[in-house]
Amino acid sequence: MNYNLEVTELMVTKYTSSPTNDTVQELAVQLNKSTKSIIGKLSREGVYQRAVYKSKTGETPITKVELVSNIAENLGVEMEDLVGLDKSPKATLKVMEVATGAMRT
Repeated sequence: MNYNLEVTELMVTKYTSSPTNDTVQELAVQLNKSTKSIIGKLSREGVYQRAVYKSKTGETPITKVELVSNIAENLGVEMEDLVGLDKSPKATLKVMEVATGAMRT
């Protein structure tokens, strides 16, 4: 179903002032549309922001390969020189990353 200019402006204004999933839900109820329809329209308008996944600890997830890459960079060696290190527990790799001087943001 098409959205007219007035409804589109309302959606964009409301979503940009509060870009959350709750806002999408409210718009869906208010406009009697599905959340997928709302997300699709906001995406076409260029304003929709996907939710950023966070781990259980609230951190942005990082893969073991990324951790090994950071460790290799900090040690000044090639990743190939650390073959098999990615099989280590993630907690151990995080400790090694910090110990070798990695600065994550």
